[in-house]
Amino acid sequence: MKLHLHFERQVRILPRKKILFIIVEGPSDQEALGAILSRLYPSDQIYVHIVHGDITTARNVTANKIVSEVGKLVKRYADQNHFKQSDFKEIIHITDTDGAFIPEDNVVELSDFHTDEKIIYTATEIQTENVESIRRRNEQKSSNLNRLLGCSQIWTIPYRMFYMSCNLDHVLHNKLGSTDEEKEQDAYSFAKKYHKNAEAFCDFMIHSEFSVVEDYTYRSSWDYIKKDLHSLERHSNFGLYLQKSDDNSNETL
Repeated sequence: MKLHLHFERQVRILPRKKILFIIVEGPSDQEALGAILSRLYPSDQIYVHIVHGDITTARNVTANKIVSEVGKLVKRYADQNHFKQSDFKEIIHITDTDGAFIPEDNVVELSDFHTDEKIIYTATEIQTENVESIRRRNEQKSSNLNRLLGCSQIWTIPYRMFYMSCNLDHVLHNKLGSTDEEKEQDAYSFAKKYHKNAEAFCDFMIHSEFSVVEDYTYRSSWDYIKKDLHSLERHSNFGLYLQKSDDNSNETL
């Protein structure tokens, strides 16, 4: 899988601002969350920069390379804009789980040969035309996620990773299998609803049925998503970050 990365149009950043570098998986993720996340911090103190692309499943990116690959994203942006490590507040990585932690037996051959879809996600299994390919992808992605979980810093910048499982559309809209057009429309509607009300967005992410927040720590929330079929189900631990962001602190989770 070739990794396609998109960097936002560059803007001039005043030296006193710190950069919050956010990695998401797709363009609809960026559209849905970008304006909202920018409102979590005072605009005269923090600049939010978002890049999208699923680095965890990129070709030849294995667990022994994943940390340096994430570092390269940040360094590339820093080099292009003449920034150094101290200019960054933190790196926040928002990833889909894509069912990466489910047992191999729950990746099954696609039974509906009349569908145009090559892969179908349900709450209990992944149906696909190429079972072995998806099992290899799951092994790569789960290994990379586990490796990133061991990192508290990348390029000396604080780093944390949060999940939207099975994917962002599932969490935000309770939809599985959305088309690209549906994703774009839903992302626009979500951004329109919350971009001027970050408090309501935080409440949604922290207190919804899908929220893996109450009684969870950063580590235990990841332990939860790895168990059973949870990585196919509708769950997110991003509310843990939003709780810590209420006071714009950089507190360790």
